[in-house]
Amino acid sequence: MGWLRAAVLGANDGIVSTSSLIVGVVAAHASHSSVVLTGVAGLVAGAMSMATGEYVSVHSQADSENAALDQERAELALDFAGEARELTDIYVRRGLKKELAEQVAAQLMAKDALGAHARDELGLSSTLSARPLQAAIASAASFAAGAVVPLAFAAYTPVAYLLPATVAASLLCLSALGALAAGIGGAPVATGALRVTFWSALAMGITAAVGTLFGTAV
Repeated sequence: MGWLRAAVLGANDGIVSTSSLIVGVVAAHASHSSVVLTGVAGLVAGAMSMATGEYVSVHSQADSENAALDQERAELALDFAGEARELTDIYVRRGLKKELAEQVAAQLMAKDALGAHARDELGLSSTLSARPLQAAIASAASFAAGAVVPLAFAAYTPVAYLLPATVAASLLCLSALGALAAGIGGAPVATGALRVTFWSALAMGITAAVGTLFGTAV
């Protein structure tokens, strides 16, 4: 669910960023080829930015996880019995009787002491561990998938209808993504859709105003 939510948000960013960029350039009276070129550049730059930012962020998380595991490994080597008592206390707080908690801790530590502490003390597991490269690829792919929507309209819509077509298509997709993201998170679907639509429309409006203010015929 976490990866799905991240993918939805990445696609949302791709649509908002690229559509706002296209709308701003169209409002500046750029030629059709310039609009398409700008959209392509925005897609590539945005996807690379998302990938870089996600890689650095998740890699920092992975470094923190590895440091915590190294510390736990050292503590196990220094005081194995103390770590067993610590794990027992965790299970007691979760509702097990002390005798049973001691047995569970002893059996788990006999099989994989570091894994038991990583999972139950630190909250780490192989399923949820940080994967920087996977996160970077997923972020770049989801951003690019979202950016393709306004870019496709920019490529195949006549200039006279480009601005309203891009805005309408982008807001429709953003509304659907907002509803999906809200549904995944358990929030009201209508509220999520309206929130994303409103702020995205505002972003496009501001970009269009800037393009109109500073634009010249290309």
